[in-house]
Amino acid sequence: MTRTWLLPSHLVEAARAGGPGGPGGAEGRRTRRTVRDWVVDTTLFLLAAFVGLLAAETSAQHSSEAVALADQILGGLACCALWLRRRWPVGLALALSAVGVVAPTAGGAFLASLFSVAVRRPFREVAWIGAVAMTSSTVQVFVRPDPEINIVLNAVLGIVLILLVTAWGMLVRSRRRLVEALRDRALRAEAEAELRVEQAQRLAREAIAREMHDVLAHRLTLLSVHAGALEFRPDAPPEQIARAAGVIRESAHEALQDLREIIGVLRAPDEDKGGAAERPQPTLASLDGLVAEVREAGMRITLDSEVTDPGTAPAATGRTVYRIVQEALTNARKHAPGAEVTVTLRGRPGEGLTVDVRNAAPVGPVPPVPGSGQGLIGLTERATLAGGRLGHGPTPDGGFAVHAWLPWPA
Repeated sequence: MTRTWLLPSHLVEAARAGGPGGPGGAEGRRTRRTVRDWVVDTTLFLLAAFVGLLAAETSAQHSSEAVALADQILGGLACCALWLRRRWPVGLALALSAVGVVAPTAGGAFLASLFSVAVRRPFREVAWIGAVAMTSSTVQVFVRPDPEINIVLNAVLGIVLILLVTAWGMLVRSRRRLVEALRDRALRAEAEAELRVEQAQRLAREAIAREMHDVLAHRLTLLSVHAGALEFRPDAPPEQIARAAGVIRESAHEALQDLREIIGVLRAPDEDKGGAAERPQPTLASLDGLVAEVREAGMRITLDSEVTDPGTAPAATGRTVYRIVQEALTNARKHAPGAEVTVTLRGRPGEGLTVDVRNAAPVGPVPPVPGSGQGLIGLTERATLAGGRLGHGPTPDGGFAVHAWLPWPA
């Protein structure tokens, strides 16, 4: 059976906020610069300014004063424009590419803006912007040549610098995406672990509720039947009254004992019970005791079993059969009081175990008994979990039948 784990909405949103490439990613959700952002931006600004000063000195030696002044102004503006690289990385890179053609002092700022594009944009955008940058660098060599360096060597150095800066930026982007993907995976793993715990707790609660219904319903039904007999037959012989009172006392004691055990399971895990003796779970061999108990309570029941050695049946299968018969007898006592019940048991290793519980039509009018049908639903679930099947429904003679088959490995 395939299970789909549905993540809590708050954890999904948190995972999306930290996920790679999403609108809530690390870059998309920042509205204010952190201390780290300020340090990085300031460092890039200072590096771009340093490169610009070196280029300005070279420009002043080989250009007129007006050209050198214009070059310095453009370089300063380019360095100041780097503070906008987080908001408009592509536009800034294209603008500085154009400025870098005529102003070598903007070269440092141009490389910093190209680095920002490589960090924040996908490869397709980085590729064409890088092509524009290499074209601009090549044109700049011819527009503002450096007499001390060969033109071809200068062009090659510019292209190499652009490739190195672009590769560095893409490496940083890949590392960030990896970190964000790991964070996303950790958040989802935490959410799935929380869901597994919740589902395990829910399944445990359902198992405990099913066990409480199967056990306590039988005991409380006995209490109800004999208490009703005492109510409607106050003139009954003392022996019958004493017998009914004894059954009520014994059923109440057993119900309290069962309830105490279930509450004990809820209060402490198995490893904390300190080896305390637990009440043994019913097996297929316990079925005779159940039949004797309901007979003593005044119910007419016939047990027809072909299982010669019930002790060899698997414990889980025997317990499931016991609970099915117990619930069927409880329903027969509630909805068909006085009717005869037949329990038939067939099976052997390798063929499986078949159990049938049939009751005849009720004798006389039946007082309304509250019931939600959850017991039969629980029996069907129990049989399915054991690898078998269970069916139930009215019979043609007005009675009711429960039929179940359970596996019995060879």
